[in-house]
Amino acid sequence: MENQNLLINKVKVMAQRLTTKQKQEQFVVDVINKMFEIAGHQVTYDDVKDRKDDWYTQWTMTMEQNEQWKKWGMDYMKRVFRWNKSLCEREMGMVSLMWGLKFSDFEQQPVELLTGDSITFDGI
Repeated sequence: MENQNLLINKVKVMAQRLTTKQKQEQFVVDVINKMFEIAGHQVTYDDVKDRKDDWYTQWTMTMEQNEQWKKWGMDYMKRVFRWNKSLCEREMGMVSLMWGLKFSDFEQQPVELLTGDSITFDGI
């Protein structure tokens, strides 16, 4: 009977909800791991967590991969934090600015000017 009570208490401890801070910390780990996975790199959060240099510029991802990653992150935030779409978009934009990888195909993407013309940065 005592062993059964210990087991029940252990299950209760394991089933405790995470605090908001713990959810945020887990989100950072998960979102960085997912970014490297989507970009096709064999790197994890643990590989870069203690680095003080500009590690995020040492690997690249395409703009399409970045959009896929941001969509994944927004879905994660909606599910875990229960935030609305607008807040998730803003937060993933900030995450992308802080920790997002450098784009490998940025120069090839056309930029639309206010005049309606589009240019690329190949010649600049």
